[in-house]
Amino acid sequence: MTYFADLTSRQVAALPDGDRVPVLLLPVGAVEPHGPHAPLGTDPLISRGMCERAADRLAADEDVHVLVLPEIPYGVTRFATGFAGGVHIGEETLHSLLVDIGAALIGQRFRRILLVNNHFEPAHLVTLRRAVETLNFAYDGRAALLDLVRRRHAQRLTEEFRSGECHAGRYETSLVLADRPELVDQAVMRTLPHVPVSLASAPSDGGFLAMGMSEAYCGKPAEATAEEGAETFSTLTDLLVEAIRELARE
Repeated sequence: MTYFADLTSRQVAALPDGDRVPVLLLPVGAVEPHGPHAPLGTDPLISRGMCERAADRLAADEDVHVLVLPEIPYGVTRFATGFAGGVHIGEETLHSLLVDIGAALIGQRFRRILLVNNHFEPAHLVTLRRAVETLNFAYDGRAALLDLVRRRHAQRLTEEFRSGECHAGRYETSLVLADRPELVDQAVMRTLPHVPVSLASAPSDGGFLAMGMSEAYCGKPAEATAEEGAETFSTLTDLLVEAIRELARE
């Protein structure tokens, strides 16, 4: 089974099964506007898609047993202020939620927990990194974050991602088209002009409107394709599988 919440209590109690090391994946994102064309849940959708693909790839692996936890769809998203649909939670709320979930699992011998995130607002990322540190130092966990904005990871992703013009642009829209194409308004998508705003240089106290993202997107969503999304998902899955194996060795 792929999903932790699909198991029975007895099945969970029987883990680990043989020599396979359990690694639990926790998809994280945010509910926020992604332009006039893409769903509010784009970020957790991508995180979940990565986790499902990695679990499928490692289903028959002799060394690790990958299970996907129910996702956390809410995050720190002040950048979305002024747009309909954004659901912001504060840093301390998110930190407490992650730590409580992780501590409950660590207390049941599931020490290896990997956060899989696709929401890149700076305050959100800082909170995820801090939660991992808390779990490892206060609870003796083996938690980790697949931090896609780190240079060694970002350099393997698309040019638009590396440029920072990747909020609901070609990069993210392609991923949604590859996973849930019915959620993208492709007629609207094809009409959207390039918005050359890089989130990499965004002020910490700014927002989409202040950055010039009047429709809550940047980059070139009109150029998005399902084919590019499938290729990017393959690369993201490679990165996640590598992180899973590294965590399993600790």
